[in-house]
Amino acid sequence: MKHLLTRTAMAAALAVGAMAAEAKDDIIIAMQLEPPHLDPTSAAAQAIDSVVYTNIFEGLTRFMGDGSVVPGLAESWEISDDGTVYTFKLRDGVTFHDGTTMDAEDVKFSLDRALAEDSTNAQKGLFAGITSVEVVDPLTVKVTLDGPNGNFLFNMAWGDAVIVAPESIENIKQNPVGTGAYAFSEWVQGDKITLTRNSDYWGEAPALASATFKFINDPTAAFASVMAEDVDVFTGFPAPENLPQFEADPRFQVLVGSTEGETILSTNNKQPPFDNLKVRQAVAHAIDRQAIIDGAMFGLGTPIGTHFAPHNPAYVDLTAQSAYDPEKAKALLAEAGFADGFETTLHLPPPSYARRGGEIIAAQLAQVGIKAEIINVEWAQWLETVFRGKNFGLTIVSHTEPMDIGIYANPDYYFQYDNPEFQALLDKLNKTTDPDMRTQLMGDAQKIIADDAVNGYLFQLAAITVAKAGVQGLWANAPTAAVDLTGISWAE
Repeated sequence: MKHLLTRTAMAAALAVGAMAAEAKDDIIIAMQLEPPHLDPTSAAAQAIDSVVYTNIFEGLTRFMGDGSVVPGLAESWEISDDGTVYTFKLRDGVTFHDGTTMDAEDVKFSLDRALAEDSTNAQKGLFAGITSVEVVDPLTVKVTLDGPNGNFLFNMAWGDAVIVAPESIENIKQNPVGTGAYAFSEWVQGDKITLTRNSDYWGEAPALASATFKFINDPTAAFASVMAEDVDVFTGFPAPENLPQFEADPRFQVLVGSTEGETILSTNNKQPPFDNLKVRQAVAHAIDRQAIIDGAMFGLGTPIGTHFAPHNPAYVDLTAQSAYDPEKAKALLAEAGFADGFETTLHLPPPSYARRGGEIIAAQLAQVGIKAEIINVEWAQWLETVFRGKNFGLTIVSHTEPMDIGIYANPDYYFQYDNPEFQALLDKLNKTTDPDMRTQLMGDAQKIIADDAVNGYLFQLAAITVAKAGVQGLWANAPTAAVDLTGISWAE
């Protein structure tokens, strides 16, 4: 009997040893949208940052899961007394995934590229105040601004401001080469992107050896994939009606947090009749926000009346200004010369908030005489037709960039809002460092775009993640569009 017990104990020990040796170090993360390419510095697609932010590419600073801005490739910086010169000290020993050194020349190349007249950076406003970028030595770079900018370190944390290298820029869209904890491995178009751990990473080695991003567009297929445990995590889960089922299943965890995603009925301000303020106001009053939140998002979402996140301390609740009032909408249309209504287009990209919300909004607009032709488009088509081509009447999209009200100061942005008063206010905001004054100016900015009914402000998008119970380190909130792999691991 003693001999038998010893053999049993040995077998158990071997089994435990085998389990430890096979501890899970890979992960499959599903998301609804596939990136059009993998260069975050030349497109507005959130899906790009979701894959590459902090994983492949890094900036001088970076966002953490709590929204704070911390050092990234810059380990420290000094700011001149007048707030116009930032001298960044770069981390020593950082290399790109191709083995080339990351130094001050690469920072200058990246910022100069974003500033260039022919730049395709979707957020050129982040760099507008830069007058010069100088290499002091290989690990020191000096950035001079045309005036103090209280947002500058915040701006440098955006995915649009990551550091890239001239040696690998030609193929960046299909073969991204960064400095991050993970290197690009494979892209099977229409299916998945695989990243592998960077053994030469300058920072702390991440727990996961590899990560695969799977693209599952259909909400029904998304539900099936999670229930079958074919994926480990589904970020931006597109079928919120299924959450109670996951919450009741011990195999899964459900995270519902906040995002920076202002979901809006974007309006082409230069296309008649939307160049008429009364028409835009009519559209705003024709929309029942809560019906959209309930119908498209099953109650998950916070109503907004301007382009600002409700969780931000500077948020001003202006929802009452554009309250649901179809009779008022009809009266405004009549005053604008459209008593019988008009026809327009409503371009809807793939996310559920757009496709489901679009059906509801089209019905609401029809009740006041506005006939919106629904045009379902894939993400690449939306970027080409709406964002770059500006060939649309209405569209629905969630702007997930952090505190991005500055886009309204760019008259060339896709909804083509051109208000010199707003532009001057944003310039003043950028040059203001006093916290109380910045809060006041941000409130003024919110009020201007609400008064101008630039867009139909719907709701703040909730961050919805469904994951297996053993996954640790996921962001509950989404202060920027990112799936930060560096903090994710499996419970032992």
